Amino acid sequence: MNLNIFTASNSFTRRSVAVLVLVAMLGSCAYGNDKQLADAMSAPAYQLILPVPPRAPKFVAAPQALVANVTTLGTNFQGKVGIAVHSIDQGWTVQSNGETRMPQQSVSKLWVAMTVLDFRDAGRLKLDDPVTIRREDLTLFHQPVAALVKGDGYQTTVGELLQRALTMSDNTCNDRLLQYVGGPAAVRAFIARKNLGDIRFGPGERLLQSATAGLEWKPEYAFGNAFNRARDRLPKSDRIAAFDRYVANPPDGAAPLAIAGALAKLKQGKLLSASSTDYLIGTMESSRTGKQRMHGAVPPGWSFGHKTGTGQDLAGRTAGYNDVGVLMAPDGRSYSLAVMIGDTPRPIPERQALMQAVVAAVVMNHG
Repeated sequence: MNLNIFTASNSFTRRSVAVLVLVAMLGSCAYGNDKQLADAMSAPAYQLILPVPPRAPKFVAAPQALVANVTTLGTNFQGKVGIAVHSIDQGWTVQSNGETRMPQQSVSKLWVAMTVLDFRDAGRLKLDDPVTIRREDLTLFHQPVAALVKGDGYQTTVGELLQRALTMSDNTCNDRLLQYVGGPAAVRAFIARKNLGDIRFGPGERLLQSATAGLEWKPEYAFGNAFNRARDRLPKSDRIAAFDRYVANPPDGAAPLAIAGALAKLKQGKLLSASSTDYLIGTMESSRTGKQRMHGAVPPGWSFGHKTGTGQDLAGRTAGYNDVGVLMAPDGRSYSLAVMIGDTPRPIPERQALMQAVVAAVVMNHG
């Protein structure tokens, strides 16, 4: 059988292939008369629609001035620092040491919040679900909610815990949410399922901070100044060794590039429902912490939703001094940023100046 194939290739989105059966003369199979031949010639053509792959998106290079600025900022800062800037609209990324895991500290509260909101999207919880915080739920360090826990506990909701954890960086509220969704395993499962990359999630505030200090957690550490007193009694060599172990291989470590990528996915609506995405970014915009970190360089007309993280101090060093977030320009374009200082002896004003310089460079090169 002879097949003549005619291909129409003028369409950008599809090509049609018309196959016409003209004449078949194989062995004893033949058209016996003119009528059979005429019927074959008048038979309808069969059309097969083949999709044509879309054109690859046009590559947009990062502004060279921004590349130079970020590289210089990261190289010249004394300490272990990683920087990542991602253009959510154009797709380019600028980084300095962005693949190195840095201690997240309270930046990790973002992944707890996302897990909670993912549960909400799946119908597994509501923001107005009641929750009780009792004395045995208290953790350590920054926990303003502790003042509200009396007698039978403090009656609250998932939504209030989420607001306090993100805007005030309340450790107890965050750990209570973590417990509510099933513990660290639930958050790690969310990170893996959403393909967020090189982001670890630690064991919770109590165990993380105890190990960083060289201690084993005891319930009494949650009250008063008991944790600091126990830490101060340790030999200096033990504290330094524990501190160095944490910085070298933080169980809550994450690469700035991975965090910037995850925040880009959040802004693009790839992680949560539209309502949960808006809720989370709006809550991040109302954060009360870190006003002089990256937020200090955000110009009028721009908006910035972010989460800070701060680790323990030892002999002038800090294990984790961070700020990450989504920076939105007046024209609607946005950037995800992560500036993470894993270990530095430099004073706080210099750390804040580094963070503000990154924001200033992004704004200057926005065009």
